[in-house]
Amino acid sequence: MTQPTLETVKAQAKALRKALEAQGSAISHAQALELVAKQYEARDWNTLHARITRGNAPPELAFGDRVEGRYLGQAFTGEIIAMSGPADHREVEIRLDEPVDVVTFESFSNWRSRIRGTVDANGRSHRKTSNGAPQLSVAKLL
Repeated sequence: MTQPTLETVKAQAKALRKALEAQGSAISHAQALELVAKQYEARDWNTLHARITRGNAPPELAFGDRVEGRYLGQAFTGEIIAMSGPADHREVEIRLDEPVDVVTFESFSNWRSRIRGTVDANGRSHRKTSNGAPQLSVAKLL
């Protein structure tokens, strides 16, 4: 069976609920979601939801991957040279192809050829800059 999108399964649950209600069998939205999950051979709604969202997740980062991203607002490309921890709280160290200046003052510079940070499963750091952007965002080069 092909993998649906979350929007598709939620629409199917809504349609099922309306159809059953029209026949005199009212069910809750949660019950409709559970029934739709069974149609996709999932144990329950939470299992189907996890399967769908995991399928849409970006490729997981790995040691030696070529990556691109932004560090303190500066674009970079490089290679992961160290990593540890679980996917949702992974410490990564990246050797940059070209050093980046992480200071925006005209009279001062701080060039980095390696960067280190902690990222979540989507490759974004938990820490933010003063404008609310992630300090580090990284993605595998495809």
